[in-house]
Amino acid sequence: MSVTALVGAAIVQPDAVIAGHALLIDKGRILRLVPDDALPGSCRVVRLEGGWLLPGFIDTQVNGGGDVLLNDRPDVDGIAAIARAHRRFGTTALLPTLISDDAAVIARAMAATEAALAAGVPGVWGLHLEGPHLNPAKKGIHDAARFTPVDLAVLLQPTRGRRLVTLAPELAPPGAIRALAAAGVIVAAGHSMADYGATRAALAEGLAGFTHLFNAMTPLGSREPGMVGAALDDRASHFGLIVDGVHVHPATLRIALAARGLDGAMLVTDAMPPVGGVADSFTLMGQAIRVVDGTCRGADGTLAGSALDMATAVRNAMDLLGVSIVAASKLASGNPARFLRIDGDTGAIRPGLRADLVHLDADRQVTRSWIGGEVEAA
Repeated sequence: MSVTALVGAAIVQPDAVIAGHALLIDKGRILRLVPDDALPGSCRVVRLEGGWLLPGFIDTQVNGGGDVLLNDRPDVDGIAAIARAHRRFGTTALLPTLISDDAAVIARAMAATEAALAAGVPGVWGLHLEGPHLNPAKKGIHDAARFTPVDLAVLLQPTRGRRLVTLAPELAPPGAIRALAAAGVIVAAGHSMADYGATRAALAEGLAGFTHLFNAMTPLGSREPGMVGAALDDRASHFGLIVDGVHVHPATLRIALAARGLDGAMLVTDAMPPVGGVADSFTLMGQAIRVVDGTCRGADGTLAGSALDMATAVRNAMDLLGVSIVAASKLASGNPARFLRIDGDTGAIRPGLRADLVHLDADRQVTRSWIGGEVEAA
């Protein structure tokens, strides 16, 4: 008996919530939905006791978790620890994210990601290199001393997973974004001083998205739309939103969604080691970072990533932005799956896709998750 029926929760589909149905899983894949009174007689029944069953969350920007920072632990064990920490909050797919660092650390992180992918570490789909090809004028918490020009020889190394690179497009040599996009690298703009025109030119070359929209980029203005304006004006790209009520004012986020619609927006955490950990401080590039009122900050008050998890981001999207659970699911799963080009395998509850799932109880807290049909309690 290999078919499992998940019964008792409302099932969040891409366009609706379906009640009174069970989800059938077979060999790690979604088989189909059936009415509760039409379960196959031979299936194993798992009762979820209310709440909602959603596609597992997909986070494209995860610097750390479980008291581990990828920059400090660029190895398979470090990556696995980060993925485990975030799975407690419903994240079933993520890109461990390396903050701007030296060439040797970048090489170790790339090699470790390949090893993690080869070993099948649950939840790991590739690597996000956030820098070091960034603009010092928008460095944020990054160490500008580690910034370097774009090195295509490094970024074009083959990978069995997804590679996301955040760079400042105005500093990329001509043709670099086109070469990366042609090779399958997903290129995002961030920590950048690019104006509207330069950003539009990068989009024409294959720029696919924007890292934490509004933060560390040129703003929307009356006569110069900036990078934010280019992101909201373009209909094909994606942009990450840190919905913690601190990085961006909720009203600004609501305006962005009203301007662009839901299709390009993605929830991201920009999470740091305290997520899923016990410590309230850590060190980043020699800087002491503390969690203050739920946010990670350097000694001078600069935001240093976040203490946000995806389950909280989903609740915040519903409570602060006023979106439905269907829309929040699209922001947390469907859209990032499309951005990472893995929507043919995961990101929705649809027959044939992997059974990557999360169950939220009536209070929208994670009770358990499934990766490829394998369950784990929160």
